[in-house]
Amino acid sequence: MTTTTQTYTDEFIEVAGNRVHMMKAGTGDPLLILHHDFGPTGWLPLHEQLAGRFTVYAPTTPGYGQSDRPAWMRSVRDLAVIYQWMLADLGLENVTLVGLGFGGWIAAEMATMSPGAFKRLVLVGAMGIQPARGEILDQSLVNHMDYVKAGLHNPAVFEQQFGANPETDQLEAWETNRETTFRIAWKPYMFSQTLPHLLGGVRAPALVVWGREDRIVPLECGERYAQALPNARLEVIEGCGHLVDLEKPEDLARIVTEFAGS
Repeated sequence: MTTTTQTYTDEFIEVAGNRVHMMKAGTGDPLLILHHDFGPTGWLPLHEQLAGRFTVYAPTTPGYGQSDRPAWMRSVRDLAVIYQWMLADLGLENVTLVGLGFGGWIAAEMATMSPGAFKRLVLVGAMGIQPARGEILDQSLVNHMDYVKAGLHNPAVFEQQFGANPETDQLEAWETNRETTFRIAWKPYMFSQTLPHLLGGVRAPALVVWGREDRIVPLECGERYAQALPNARLEVIEGCGHLVDLEKPEDLARIVTEFAGS
């Protein structure tokens, strides 16, 4: 996969008795980026650009990548609690949450747990809400590569990011990450029956970002997030699929900076 030359710290921190892999760089207000369900993709242009304005924290969600998988973990709210615990241990306040896809669901859960604690909330193609029409793409119906490819409107981005034929280590990582996702988000698949009723308590200004050509999470879910959050707006990026952070990193970084940097 591609990486950037940005200098960042790479360490493990202990949360809830488990090791969590963390990348960190930049200066300024704290900004936490939570990754997609297929796992972390390293330090990418989005992280680098945001680190020019914020102190960027990019953890690997427990159960994914190099982070430990807690045997007791069974729900997305478990992950949200772990991240709340992590922020408390780090002494971080007035954090901007940026959640990508599955990470957006975790971020939304975190915001409902502490309605007034966060400075800004950014949800990018977030899972977590059931669409009234259509459905969230069931990744058990396709192989790992096809699932990631389905997240891209521009197929060339897949090869740029992962190569034409991803290496065995990458394929194995996707398999492990998929097992974690199924364990904690299978029934119901990729949405919460309670989350829509709790979003009304969130006090942080929210930005909901969606790729117009998202084939994994319908745009309707973004519309529902924007309607349920008291202080939110929806921004749709044209010519872009689910993986906005990979297809349009410059656009996403600019949008987030303008929203959270004020």
